Amino acid sequence: MTTTLFIAEALLAGVFTLAGGAKLLVPREALQKKMHWAASWRRWQIKLLGLAEVLGGMALVLPGATGTLLSPMAAVCLAVLMAGAVATHRRLGERFLPAVIVGLLCLFVGVVHSYRLQSVHRVTSAHFPAQGADQRVSAVPGLCDGRTHSWRPKP
Repeated sequence: MTTTLFIAEALLAGVFTLAGGAKLLVPREALQKKMHWAASWRRWQIKLLGLAEVLGGMALVLPGATGTLLSPMAAVCLAVLMAGAVATHRRLGERFLPAVIVGLLCLFVGVVHSYRLQSVHRVTSAHFPAQGADQRVSAVPGLCDGRTHSWRPKP
């Protein structure tokens, strides 16, 4: 599953970085030729969408440097962007299946990462109770701080 997740993340990172980079670098007039929705968007909206896609793509592959929770959050945010893309393409009467596939792949990455975070927490709680909950490292308060799945007996 780790290899599949890595391949999916790399594929999504490439897709979003390239698509977002095109929206950031290519002038609106040139984008309108292939992306018909760009005709009804302002220039700053297209640039903002491109920036969100580039940052989301980078956040999928940089979790080691920024914390473990970044990848699933980025994947879910990119899935929301793809839901907007599906709605836009349907409204314009264009093909929307590629956006659906990419959105589902984003959801897959988000769910698998979330599952892996929960598995790591269960292993940490079960195998290292002597360390104490206060010594565990977590990017999210409440995830590994003893408030959930605590090894301590309840009073």
